[in-house]
Amino acid sequence: MKESSLLLVALNLIPDLGSIKIQSIAEKFKGLSEFMKAEAREFLEIPGIGEKTCEKIIAYRAKLNPYKEIEKAADLGVKIITLFDEDYPQLLQQIYDPPPVLYVKGIKSVLKKKAIAIVGSRKATAYGRRVATNFARELALMDINVVSGMARGIDSFAHKGAVDVGGPTTAVFGCGIDVVYPPENKALMEKITECGCVISSFPLGTAPLPANFPARNRIISGLSLGTLVVEAAEKSGSLITAEFSLEQGREVFAVPGNIFSPYSRGTHKLIKEGAKLVGKMEDILDELYLDRLDYNDIKKENNIKTLTVLERAIFELIDYQPIQIEQLIEKAQSNSREVNAILTRLELKGFIQALPGGYYVRN
Repeated sequence: MKESSLLLVALNLIPDLGSIKIQSIAEKFKGLSEFMKAEAREFLEIPGIGEKTCEKIIAYRAKLNPYKEIEKAADLGVKIITLFDEDYPQLLQQIYDPPPVLYVKGIKSVLKKKAIAIVGSRKATAYGRRVATNFARELALMDINVVSGMARGIDSFAHKGAVDVGGPTTAVFGCGIDVVYPPENKALMEKITECGCVISSFPLGTAPLPANFPARNRIISGLSLGTLVVEAAEKSGSLITAEFSLEQGREVFAVPGNIFSPYSRGTHKLIKEGAKLVGKMEDILDELYLDRLDYNDIKKENNIKTLTVLERAIFELIDYQPIQIEQLIEKAQSNSREVNAILTRLELKGFIQALPGGYYVRN
């Protein structure tokens, strides 16, 4: 790693220094060696660096070991890239105050693909989970990177939708990349790294503190051409991501929901304020001037003709309104074992979705 990149890795290890100050320091010194030899007066010459920050930098400087951090990351299969590296995501680099350092695990090349962020409530409804899964699946099939935060709820289902079809997806952490949060998403994280990547701007071992998540949200929107908000309460982190998206000159999309649901208030507020109302994939593609030809081809590949005769018969009984499995068995005039087996196959193929209480709906 070149000297200038080593300096960024070292500075990123200083708690709460902030990316603007990190970049200002990196502009002052040619590399790590020059920084380590600098005197206090040289730091005070940098705009935004006062006495307290100067003392903090000098106090931490003796402890900094970017080589050890890089070695630890490599042992975990993690690649560290900086603003000075050619493989730093171009779209993220264009925002104001981009993170100077990114830790990446998985397929790094997905960060070069066109990307759409999907975010929403941690307390997702069945409707929200279905919407997030379907949109993520269709985007991934188009080879569009689905970006989210791997949080509980909508984020997790967005990643799962992309993973289901082996498509690209990126999870952005609000903690160290070696800290799985929430812990129950460990298996999901492993699947994400098989067809996409997980990234973090925080040093290894950083805990998932609440103060970290706004920075995480800025990266989610910064990596993406637009942000799709599926469900959000009136005060939601997803709305913060949408605000960042607007500040960065990116598009904001929102899915309308149940007017009686508190998790629709945030999305409805966004729509009132000018976010693009989204009811189908074409709404996103048209707004971003993305090619619809590929999308139409994908839809043809996934149509009902790919089903067996029995699968098609059961599928035809399922509509966009939930239907209970007992009703399906009765209408199909078949035994429960056979119907259950077909339902499982239809779900795996992405044609239907299972809901709580033994209900099924068409995707």
